[in-house]
Amino acid sequence: MSSLISSIFANRGQPGGRVMPFVMILLVATVLASCLNLFTPEGSALHVSTYTITLLGKYLCYAMLALAVDVIWGYCGILSLGHGAFFALGGYAMGMYLMRQIGDRGVYGNPILPDFMVFLDWQELPWFWLGMDQFWFAMIMVILVPGILAYVFGFLAFRSRVTGVYLSIMTQALTYALMLAFFRNEMGFGGNNGLTDFKDILGFDLQSDTTRIVLFLITAALLSVALVTSHWIMNSRMGKVILAVRDSESRARFIGYKTETYKVWLFVYSAVIAAVAGALYVPQVGIINPGEFSPINSIEVVIWVAVGGRGTLIGAVVGALLVNYAKTRFTAILPEGWLFMLGALFVLVTLYLPKGLMGLYGQLKDKFSGPSGPSSANDRKTSDTAEGASA
Repeated sequence: MSSLISSIFANRGQPGGRVMPFVMILLVATVLASCLNLFTPEGSALHVSTYTITLLGKYLCYAMLALAVDVIWGYCGILSLGHGAFFALGGYAMGMYLMRQIGDRGVYGNPILPDFMVFLDWQELPWFWLGMDQFWFAMIMVILVPGILAYVFGFLAFRSRVTGVYLSIMTQALTYALMLAFFRNEMGFGGNNGLTDFKDILGFDLQSDTTRIVLFLITAALLSVALVTSHWIMNSRMGKVILAVRDSESRARFIGYKTETYKVWLFVYSAVIAAVAGALYVPQVGIINPGEFSPINSIEVVIWVAVGGRGTLIGAVVGALLVNYAKTRFTAILPEGWLFMLGALFVLVTLYLPKGLMGLYGQLKDKFSGPSGPSSANDRKTSDTAEGASA
């Protein structure tokens, strides 16, 4: 653990090198917001409402999803437009567990079948719902189902050497196909309405302020773990190979690396992060439906990463938090114009901030650096070398 922490601090100059200080700030801010909710009166100017805590928890889930996309896009160059599928699958696994916890407290009072199955006149619980009343089993499914899907998809796609826009279209087709499937009542996942009306988790009331705070803290903690783990991976030997694959896959393959294997396992790792984010999202928001599979959701995630700065880890988190905060504010003011504003934001970032917000400081430094700037120093060095050679 000490070597992991020292390696993080030792690489501050590299993209994503300030992960540990950022994690500390994130955790302190999370604990502070929680304390202000629990220990300050509602009329106080310092009080943070439970609604705000829930909203912040949702933002952190989105930040974890953005981190998953940044890992695969920013570091390996694989633009996935289907990570919303893994997010939704993780959410459905958690939703199935929460539905089983309702028991006979549902509208129809059936202790085994969820309300939507009773309404559709189902006589018995489908086989894939068995065991979902156990938390440990549901958590295994949160990781296992998206992980297996990502492995199979990645194995077939990367072994076939599908790259670029073709791979992006395939990922988008995957999430669209799952969306159409989950809309069907015959699938056994609630159809168009999805899964909702959750009561409790592990015996704790989901409407309780304390439960909301705990979920918020757990989300921040797991996001921090994902950040630190991702940074460690990208600074390991495997990470160096992944960067080599991104920059020149043919050369990496030529010197003997099985690039497909690295891409497959990174894709699986990224999918698992997205699935965990979806599982944390559902109890805080209170619903999961096929709309989460929508391709537009996955495209939005790419925009979050681009705004923050891809290939930086921290940028993905910052971009997700800022864009979603802006979405909350502007959709209340001008609901019809938000998508146009989002598109304009993406165009502006692409044109003027190719490295996102995390690269803004470097851009300004390069632009306003004087004669003593790095470029001038390099020019003087080149000039001195040329003079020496001519002499």
